[in-house]
Amino acid sequence: MSDESGNLLMNTPAHRDWQDRIGQASGEITPAARPALEAPTGLRAVPGGGAVTLTWDPVPGAIGYLVHRDGVPVGQPDVDVPAVPSCRYVDTGYGPAAYAVAALSAMDAIGPLSAAVHAAPAATRGEVSLRVDASRVTRPLPRPWTSMVGSEHLSYLLETGETGGRPIGAELTEALRIMRDELGVETVRAHGILCDDLGVYKEGDVYDFSGVDAVYDTVVGLGLRPIVELGFMPRDLAADPSKTVFAYEAIVSPPKDYEAWGDLVRALVEHLAERYGIHELVDHWAFEVWNEPNLAVFWSGTPEEYFLLYDVTAAAVKNVHPGLRVGGPASAANGWVEELLAHVAESGAALDFLSTHTYGNAPLDWRPALDRYHRDVPIWWTEWGPTPTHFHGVGDGPFGAAFVLHGMKSAAGRIAALSHWVASDHFEELGRPPRLFHGGFGLLTVGNLRKPRFHALSLAARLGDHELPATSDGDVAGVEAWAARHDDGRIGVLVWNGTLNHTQAAGAPELARTITLTVGGLDGDRWTLTHHRIDGDHSNIEAVWQAMGGGDWPAGEQWDKLHSANTVDELHPPVTVTGDTATLRFDLPMPGVSFIEATPVRTGP
Repeated sequence: MSDESGNLLMNTPAHRDWQDRIGQASGEITPAARPALEAPTGLRAVPGGGAVTLTWDPVPGAIGYLVHRDGVPVGQPDVDVPAVPSCRYVDTGYGPAAYAVAALSAMDAIGPLSAAVHAAPAATRGEVSLRVDASRVTRPLPRPWTSMVGSEHLSYLLETGETGGRPIGAELTEALRIMRDELGVETVRAHGILCDDLGVYKEGDVYDFSGVDAVYDTVVGLGLRPIVELGFMPRDLAADPSKTVFAYEAIVSPPKDYEAWGDLVRALVEHLAERYGIHELVDHWAFEVWNEPNLAVFWSGTPEEYFLLYDVTAAAVKNVHPGLRVGGPASAANGWVEELLAHVAESGAALDFLSTHTYGNAPLDWRPALDRYHRDVPIWWTEWGPTPTHFHGVGDGPFGAAFVLHGMKSAAGRIAALSHWVASDHFEELGRPPRLFHGGFGLLTVGNLRKPRFHALSLAARLGDHELPATSDGDVAGVEAWAARHDDGRIGVLVWNGTLNHTQAAGAPELARTITLTVGGLDGDRWTLTHHRIDGDHSNIEAVWQAMGGGDWPAGEQWDKLHSANTVDELHPPVTVTGDTATLRFDLPMPGVSFIEATPVRTGP
């Protein structure tokens, strides 16, 4: 996106207000106690083509690690948490440097730096050997994308207007159906169920849940369940209704009467239990307290007022049924997690799940913090994606595809839900989309065209249920693999090549790799191999639109042509191989994703 077009997209009152307030904390919080961590040991730096790969030994109690380059923490403006969850970091796009790493016990508790090592990228790139053992299952394949997806505010499902000539409510409904049917998503989380456009509350404790019913009936009719984010504040209940966010002016004030707020929450949950069944709610729904209260843009109160809101809300939910799940803090950039754990340990409020958000990186590992508070609850990342920045553009192309696979594989087995924010570009936080490709958060465009990010998750969904070991050596850098087997014998292998460096989102030739993939332990005489690809020239609907001339919005037959071209493309025609081992050699650009599927050829009756 050019600076000129970016300025056009961002020059709105809602966006200027957002930019002015987004970085401000909602108040000074008293930090919870954190353990002091030792400096990591065993830091190693391996040069590769265009990259330096850093690894180190784990530090007990660490939730993540912060890499430093020449004494400065690595990071970029569009990544809200630069720390990484594991003991590996691939640095790309830089020359010679001195590297060191520190362990984190919390976001504001960074330990001492390791001894430094010096390294520089290699002048030439090498090759990567990948091997998958189809005869050995490591575990059931975790699918962290299936638990939840985001959808901004769900009252948009009822919208009868249009964006880009497309019907908003109908297409958002279809987008959520696609999430369910094609990705296997089970729940949807969204803002604003208590906003005044649904008319839930009037002065004098007058409730009207008919708008909520219309929204949730639609969601349930799609085979999904809501994760009920309890917010924002109804005008008649707000201490200061002038405190708003977004183009639709969601009120971010604390309540003027906490008892009335608790009564509203309890009445809503009782109504939902009556309408959908209490056992349905206990088994499949959950209630999250507010959204990103650690940011002033979302909470005009103090931290203490949020914790009071949390306690009152949790008590109201549990008053309906003790088996209902409630949690938080639903914070931005990992904030207030340890503080909420410390607070509920003292207040006794229920905490059935821990939720927070991050963008631009794999999510950190909060399990050590849960252990410190003797809590055994699931960790939900209820917002996650390539960037926290509206209209950024980095997620529209193949960079986003490699990014989501990196994050999902990192989360697999340690995080119960990694919820992509959001399903659809039918989204109006800072105003409705001004053009088809505008850097929207959606996996799907307006018009429900599938972006490369969606294709990446759809390919992950095609992996079997039985994870297989995948090992690599050579000039690996940002190359990763994920493999699994179906009950019918099919083998799926995802291979991707990515970086966390947004400045290289359009591609970096020095990071391309030649891959030799060997799948051993095949059970059968003959196999058909198919090879699908996501890159700048394949499965990239934005490139198709630009080749058609681009512009703001398609018209008439252009929509039909785009939908016809919106496929996961084969890189080569299928081939048939024989024996118990199959080998495939191919070039993989950065960013790029390959999906190789081996299907046994059945002969005879």
